[in-house]
Amino acid sequence: MGDEQRFGEFVVVRRHESGAVAELVLDRPRAMNAVSSDMARSIGAACEALGADREVRVVVVTSSSERAFCVGADLKERNSFSDAELVRQRPVARAAYTGVLELPMPTIAAVHGFALGGGFELALACDLIVADASAVVGLPEVSVGVIPGGGGTQLLPRRVGAARAAELIFTARRVEAAEAGELGLVDQVVAAGQDRAEALALAARIAANSPVGLRAAKRALRLGHGLDLRAGLEVEDAAWRSVAFSADRAEGVAAFNEKRKPQWPGE
Repeated sequence: MGDEQRFGEFVVVRRHESGAVAELVLDRPRAMNAVSSDMARSIGAACEALGADREVRVVVVTSSSERAFCVGADLKERNSFSDAELVRQRPVARAAYTGVLELPMPTIAAVHGFALGGGFELALACDLIVADASAVVGLPEVSVGVIPGGGGTQLLPRRVGAARAAELIFTARRVEAAEAGELGLVDQVVAAGQDRAEALALAARIAANSPVGLRAAKRALRLGHGLDLRAGLEVEDAAWRSVAFSADRAEGVAAFNEKRKPQWPGE
């Protein structure tokens, strides 16, 4: 992957930190990144490429629109669909959200402006969300006769608890940045216009660590969630065993003892 690669018309992947940090840019600014079928396919394809790239340690999802991170599904396109077309489009849409959710390395969403419906679900699919003061988030799907279908009914309660998620989904209300931070809908609220810079800075701090360790830690966090403690500790043990004899662990211990910065082999 070069320094910049385009996936279809609406998605760009950029490389930072010598390739260790990849930025997945939602690039349909005229439509505030409304996710059309074409854009959904591009998100899925970009995630497939990133997931297979051993150089990438952290992915940051950003937006080229000044007004929005992403306003969700392209309702103009959706309005033109027959029932049969809607059924056919569903796996395409799902693959975009699942693509982000299943990235094996840590992921950070950089959110400003509107992140609504599917747009907020793309952020929820990430491990961490950095939002600026202009951010407005929410899952308003029941107000247009559907439900969150990009993971929202499952990801939001895992983040903020069942009752809080129910209130937000049932009322369809929009939540501004300060309250979103208080409720844990986002993890960090930063000054207006600073979401991307702060998310990339956080990504660089994370990317300084072992790529093998980061992927194994994410696997343990994700697979262990919702299990009882004993089963969760078995998941953790399996993840530990996968890194215990890695070249990264040997380098990490050597670098610590030699009081130097590790040069991670990434295997």
